[in-house]
Amino acid sequence: MGKFNNKVVVITGGNSGIGYATAKEFKAQGASVLITGKREDALKKASDELGVQAKLTDQSNLQHIDELVVNVHGTLGKVDVLFINAGVAFFAPIDSTSEAQFDTMVNVNFKGAFFTLQKFLPILNDGASIVFLTSGNTALAMESSSVYSASKSAISHLAKIAAKELAPRQIRVNTVNPGPTETEMQSKFGMDEATLMGMKTQILSQVPLRKMGVAEDVAKMVAYLSDNTVASFITGGEFFIDGGMAL
Repeated sequence: MGKFNNKVVVITGGNSGIGYATAKEFKAQGASVLITGKREDALKKASDELGVQAKLTDQSNLQHIDELVVNVHGTLGKVDVLFINAGVAFFAPIDSTSEAQFDTMVNVNFKGAFFTLQKFLPILNDGASIVFLTSGNTALAMESSSVYSASKSAISHLAKIAAKELAPRQIRVNTVNPGPTETEMQSKFGMDEATLMGMKTQILSQVPLRKMGVAEDVAKMVAYLSDNTVASFITGGEFFIDGGMAL
């Protein structure tokens, strides 16, 4: 019997990277899983490969979130685990960050995460688990990451307040904060290959374990935090999965 048999799990941004690995982990442990994404082809491919439900959703679009909630409630019922994972990143110095980049990161990473939480509250079971994906950058002051780090830090504070507000319903809220992790997102940072490799080398020099993480590391932590048999007394926590980079 899987730990999450008869449990409903919703994962935003589940068509690649950490979201994909987490959907695979929950599916393997018996859960009914629904993933979201805003790239239709990638979402369908992931859904078929994983054997999970999918809903095309842009996390920055509140109407899309409303439609997602209606769809989830209608097809799967109430939700036991909500992993708010969808996010975007651009890295540029403050003086060359565009308004479009700023708006995209804030609208997806913070506004979208906030309203996903808010709109799912009525269909969360009491005793549910909410996990936000933030970033190891919340503990760092890394150059060229100002807006990205700020948007993820906002989520970290939101999660702590949500943990207090939702405690009467025994709903636990935690964050996982990955450090450098091998995912598809790294190819979307807007850098050429040489610059990206240079950034990786520079980052790894700051990681005590001298290696990159993998998406499965984060997936297993999300599953652990969502398991009421082992994590029922854990809420408001931040869990850094970064090889010691934040030390």
